Amino acid sequence: LAALGAAMLRRSLWLCLCLCSCPARGLRIHEYLYFQVLSPGDIRYIFTATPAKDFGGVFNTRYDQIHLVPADPPEACGELNNGVFIQDQIALVERGGCSFLSKTRVIQEHGGRAVIIADNAYDNDSFYIEMIQDSTRRTADIPALFLLGRDGYMIRRSLEQHGLPWAVISIPVNVTSIPTYEMMQPPWTFW
Repeated sequence: LAALGAAMLRRSLWLCLCLCSCPARGLRIHEYLYFQVLSPGDIRYIFTATPAKDFGGVFNTRYDQIHLVPADPPEACGELNNGVFIQDQIALVERGGCSFLSKTRVIQEHGGRAVIIADNAYDNDSFYIEMIQDSTRRTADIPALFLLGRDGYMIRRSLEQHGLPWAVISIPVNVTSIPTYEMMQPPWTFW
């Protein structure tokens, strides 16, 4: 019981340190943004993502229910086979094949509201990549977030198992209003 209490205290302190550094207006470099998968139910967890360092927009709107649509092809380096489903939704993209900025621009051109780029290292459950601009001097206006590889893999796997074209998410989620013991975090990720 004492070990459980100590673990909860460590997690609460870590979460407080992360959240206390957040400015009032939007997120900045090395900060976290949280989203919750609402459906399918087997991955109904709160996930952590990091915003791009020097490109893309910020979340000025909270989406209580919006689709998280895996891009087809997953790397989203060119024309999308399911671009019509990305329109006004958020795309889940896989790292690799082209720059983070190129992927963000492809999703923006297909009318996406944001892009979540998951690491292509499926066993990555703790190392966040700093997404930076490429050398092209292009820009992107939609938010771009980096997601751990294990989280992206588990979301895609659940959708495939259920035969679903997308997940329903809420983004961003204010985790300061959720008691630590009630936060539903992915069991495969240490917080």
